[in-house]
Amino acid sequence: MSTSRLPKRPHHPDLTVAREEFFFPDVRTTVNLFAIHTRSVGREWSYPLHEHPQYEINIVLAGEQIMVVDGRSYTQRQGDLVLLRPGIVHSSHSNGEGFTYFCMHFDIDDKLFLSLLSRLEQVLFPAEGTVAGQMGPALGKLLDLSAPEDIGVGSDSVAKRMRIQSAVFELFATLWEAVSSEAAHLPGRGYVQAELAHQIASRLQGRVNQPYGQAGSVEKQDGIEGISSELGISVSHCNRVFRSVFGVSPRVYLSGLVLHEAKLLLADPQWSVQQIADMLGYGDIAHFSRQFKRWSGQSPTSYRKSTVQESLFE
Repeated sequence: MSTSRLPKRPHHPDLTVAREEFFFPDVRTTVNLFAIHTRSVGREWSYPLHEHPQYEINIVLAGEQIMVVDGRSYTQRQGDLVLLRPGIVHSSHSNGEGFTYFCMHFDIDDKLFLSLLSRLEQVLFPAEGTVAGQMGPALGKLLDLSAPEDIGVGSDSVAKRMRIQSAVFELFATLWEAVSSEAAHLPGRGYVQAELAHQIASRLQGRVNQPYGQAGSVEKQDGIEGISSELGISVSHCNRVFRSVFGVSPRVYLSGLVLHEAKLLLADPQWSVQQIADMLGYGDIAHFSRQFKRWSGQSPTSYRKSTVQESLFE
């Protein structure tokens, strides 16, 4: 699941002076959810050793479960949460009586969130602890959506799927808040570097999101030098940390953001190339055209024509 900011629009002449304006951060996070279910089992129930490439959240809703993770046994009581990383070998069975549990497998492309989860060595989070306790309300919303529904495709099933996605994101938000406070005390610099890199990325996105008429072009903005100053770090450290997390330099990343924004705007025929150049802070259309061709291999006009032709054959 991913969302993207709508293209910026030129301000109406009567709205050129805004008293207050706030831009929400872009959300480009993809989450894949697998085998979300609740299950009630008897005293003889067991699940054999296995592993999977996704994270797993497992919570006992009633009774007790024995979870064996990498050869170590954990007694999981009502409200206790187990968080398993991908590739961890585990099995489970009843503790002599039946029990009910909730299970969800997921993967997510948010590098900062993954960096946080990867640093956790703890497997079992007790019901009375911070993590399981804070996740309770969000989990309750998700469980409320687990009632059976009629088989078929319709507006109700679409709405329910969207509500499940919303509840899962709320669950992740509470998981982040609860776990990040504990992870801050763990050894290692990976999480700290990832967090700093994402702060840099957020500020780069902010450069692209400047309101129309207030932004300068990529070259005219203070760019990475200004961001480094804002964060109180050197430019070299800024570049090194960012590249270690995202695999490219901040300047290349920023160019990609601007190119993505330009393509969105060029796909909308109501804007001329000159208007788009202005929206992106390029007062000189020739300058914008040169930069776009350098980034994409096509001129803005050629890209627009190819996009129109593709849409005709869809």
